[in-house]
Amino acid sequence: MKVVVVSDTHMTRMAKKLPDRLIQELRGADAIVHAGDWMTLSVWDMLRAFARTEGVAGNNDGDDIIAKFGHRKVLDIGGLRVGLVHGHLGPGKREDTETNAYRSFDQGSVDVIVFGHSHVPLIRERSGVLLFNPGSPTDKRRQKQYSFGIFTIEGGSLLTADHVYYDDKS
Repeated sequence: MKVVVVSDTHMTRMAKKLPDRLIQELRGADAIVHAGDWMTLSVWDMLRAFARTEGVAGNNDGDDIIAKFGHRKVLDIGGLRVGLVHGHLGPGKREDTETNAYRSFDQGSVDVIVFGHSHVPLIRERSGVLLFNPGSPTDKRRQKQYSFGIFTIEGGSLLTADHVYYDDKS
């Protein structure tokens, strides 16, 4: 099972359309997860045209997106328990998005935590849980490249968790 992982699309402020490099991977996706900062529900419509799309709201999302998705959820994707959160809420400092994301879920309740907010791609294991931030496909900030993620899941196990990096968001 192929899952495309995105966050921080910030549309239509940072892009008017989904980047071509992202669309390439969306065409073969079995599922899509979005870790917040959509900014408009039209992004959900764009993504779900490719595959089932789940998400959470981020700090830049309005009441409509918060009502639709909420701020935190646990998904069962191919038997894998995926915690999904933006990472802006929690006890950590603003710079400590990873800790905010990690503390959003009870120990043992998830296999993977997907989060966003910092726009910094990350993959790190913490106490048996894989933490994954896909970065942003449209707003790289201080990063060298735009990015998103791809998970390969089989039999309830995460086989691969990779970032896709690219230079052109058109």
